[in-house]
Amino acid sequence: MSWRYGSYVGALLLLQALAGCSDENKVADQTSGQQSATSPAPAADSIAGKKLILAFGDSLYAGYGVSQQESFPSELQKSLRGKGLAVVVRNAGVSGDTSAAGLRRLAFALDGLPRKPDLVMVNLGGNDMLRGVDPKETKANLTAICEELKRRGIPILLTGMVAAPNLGRDYAERFNPIYPALAKQFDAALYPFFLDGVVTRPKLMQADHIHPNPAGVDLIVGKVAPLVASKLGPQGARANAG
Repeated sequence: MSWRYGSYVGALLLLQALAGCSDENKVADQTSGQQSATSPAPAADSIAGKKLILAFGDSLYAGYGVSQQESFPSELQKSLRGKGLAVVVRNAGVSGDTSAAGLRRLAFALDGLPRKPDLVMVNLGGNDMLRGVDPKETKANLTAICEELKRRGIPILLTGMVAAPNLGRDYAERFNPIYPALAKQFDAALYPFFLDGVVTRPKLMQADHIHPNPAGVDLIVGKVAPLVASKLGPQGARANAG
C-alpha cells in the first residue's frame, strides 16, 4: 500500500497542539471509552446472536472531533450491518492514549464486556510517535497487548500507523515495521495505515489536519470493513435480524 507524505508531515508539525489537546480531553474520554466498553448495550444493540467487535485504540477510534454516531466504530457497525453482517462494535477508544496507557487498561476493557469478543481491533502507537517514544517501547507494549489477546483466544486486527519523515529515517526504520511484524507473529489481520488516502486530502480532515472528519471516517470504513468481515469468517455473514 502506498501513500503520499506531504500533508502528513505538515500535520505532525502540530505535535505540541495535539498533545495538549489530547491531555485536556484524556480524563473525559477515558471515562467515555471505558463506559462504552463496559456499560450494558441499548436494547437495539443486544449482542445476542451477533458477532462482538471491540475497537480498542486512541482518538482515531474514540471519535475525536465528531459525534459518537459519526465515530469510526459506529460507522463501521453501520457499514457491516448494511452488508448483512450481524455485528455489534463497541467503542473502547480513548483520546491521547499511548500504547503504554492502552496496555494498562486492556484487561479492564475486556473484562467489562458481556462476553469474550469475536474480534479486537487495535489502533495504538500514533501518540507514541507524536511524542517521540522509543519504537522499542511501543513494540513491547503492543506485543504485550497482542499476547494478552492471544492468551484469551481473541482474534486480532491491527490498524497501523507510519512515522512521518520529519522524525528521521532512523526512527521510521524502527517504527514502521512494528505492525507488519506483530501481524505476522500473532496471525493478526493488518490494515497498514489507518489514515491512508485520507490524511493527504484536506477536505477529509478536521482543522487540526490530524483527525478525519465524518467524510474521512466514511472513506476509512469503506476500506477497513471488508478486512473486518473477512476476519470474522463465514459465521459473521449471517443476516442481521436486528
